[in-house]
Amino acid sequence: MKTVYITRRETFNAAHKLWREEWSDEKNWGVFGKCSNHNWHGHNFQLYITVKGVPNQETGFVINLKLLSELVREHIIEALDHKNLNLDVPFLKGIMASTENMAIAIWDILDPLVRAHGGEMAKIKLIETENNFVEYYGGKEPF
Repeated sequence: MKTVYITRRETFNAAHKLWREEWSDEKNWGVFGKCSNHNWHGHNFQLYITVKGVPNQETGFVINLKLLSELVREHIIEALDHKNLNLDVPFLKGIMASTENMAIAIWDILDPLVRAHGGEMAKIKLIETENNFVEYYGGKEPF
């Protein structure tokens, strides 16, 4: 049996602010820089979901990409797209809306859904800007 990795890309736009209420304006600026703007800032995010598994003998699929897209759109994109990540997203409530924390939260939602359809999550890649992205492997070492 040969393991295959398959990836689906989705996009969303969202605003957030990296800010700790208990810190002074100066400390927030020192740690978070422009990301601590009082009036928020936004990104055009790209989300890559990589699923691994052995292709099904009947379909040749690790997971049906149409189904994966539907799961991601229903459970992730609908919650994030054109939203304020700090205020509007229940699964980020009480969590610093960093790209790192978002990747972990997305994994935690998708992992059981993907497993229910015979796949296994391998990686989340969340691109915030052309220069900044996060890769998360579910708490496991990638190699």
